[in-house]
Amino acid sequence: MRNYTIQYLFDGTPRTHQLQLNQSELSVADAAMHLLELHFGDGENSLIMPNADSTAEGILQQADVMGITQVEVVT
Repeated sequence: MRNYTIQYLFDGTPRTHQLQLNQSELSVADAAMHLLELHFGDGENSLIMPNADSTAEGILQQADVMGITQVEVVT
């Protein structure tokens, strides 16, 4: 397991989230997807989540629309 720290803004407020994953790298788009799931995964409207075949750019755009910006993966 590898520890990852994600620094980001949520509605303009700085936040940090930590993950433990079995992967050697965590892209910014994958980090943004984790944050979307963290903040909106329990919502009744699944339409806010990107499609399974979304590109990295699409995931980041959706995160931006939902108020998750300046996503940075810190090791």
